[in-house]
Amino acid sequence: MKLTTRGHYSVKALLDLSLQQGFGPTSVKAIAQRQDIPAPYLEKLLIEMRRAGLVNSVRGAQGGYQLARQPAQISLGQILEAVGETIEPLRGHTPDAAQAEDWVTFTLWHRLHQKLKEALYSITLADLYYDARSWQAARGEETSFVV
Repeated sequence: MKLTTRGHYSVKALLDLSLQQGFGPTSVKAIAQRQDIPAPYLEKLLIEMRRAGLVNSVRGAQGGYQLARQPAQISLGQILEAVGETIEPLRGHTPDAAQAEDWVTFTLWHRLHQKLKEALYSITLADLYYDARSWQAARGEETSFVV
């Protein structure tokens, strides 16, 4: 699996939103500034995540984006899937049944893929939220946050 900038920025943006819960919608500009993400690129990612039901958008002067569900109900796998990231190994490859090595390695990659997928769908934004807060506490910080 290769995590692209697209996937990395998407996780950062939703983690940022998880830390803003209770404060209303957050503007793209505010998220982009805090996380050092180009705002136009972030806007495109948030639109994709809105279509996937991960965030809601609110129009108007006080508008922006907010999580559509609780952080514990949003997994890393859902975020990556929403923005088109794939973790599929050897797409389009069919193992050669006549070659034991080809079949064994194909099976290995398939098993690893299943484990990775299980992990991505079991780790939630809530898990990352608590990791971020623990890191902040260890550094003596209270409210600032950058992933």
